[in-house]
Amino acid sequence: MVKKLYVGGLSYGTTEDALHDLFSQAGQVDSVKVITDRDTGRSKGFAFVEMSTDAAAQDAISKYDGKEFDGRRLTVNEAKPQAPRSGPSGGGSRNRW
Repeated sequence: MVKKLYVGGLSYGTTEDALHDLFSQAGQVDSVKVITDRDTGRSKGFAFVEMSTDAAAQDAISKYDGKEFDGRRLTVNEAKPQAPRSGPSGGGSRNRW
């Protein structure tokens, strides 16, 4: 079963390829996604890594949580499920005539 990990504390220059190479030392990596700002395209400093098994995920957590990578201390733990978003957000105008 695929296990999704949250990886925080990334350097803004860390690439998906670099994370893939790092986490593949703990087991098979299914995917890596560095989260970027949609306006600037710049990394937000965190990513999600999907490991192919629970064992590989636990190994990655024990190996890399609190360790330094690209000059930054990583936070690695199981990703929490994304909270559901409620309806459209934002301003917009309401006609109040």
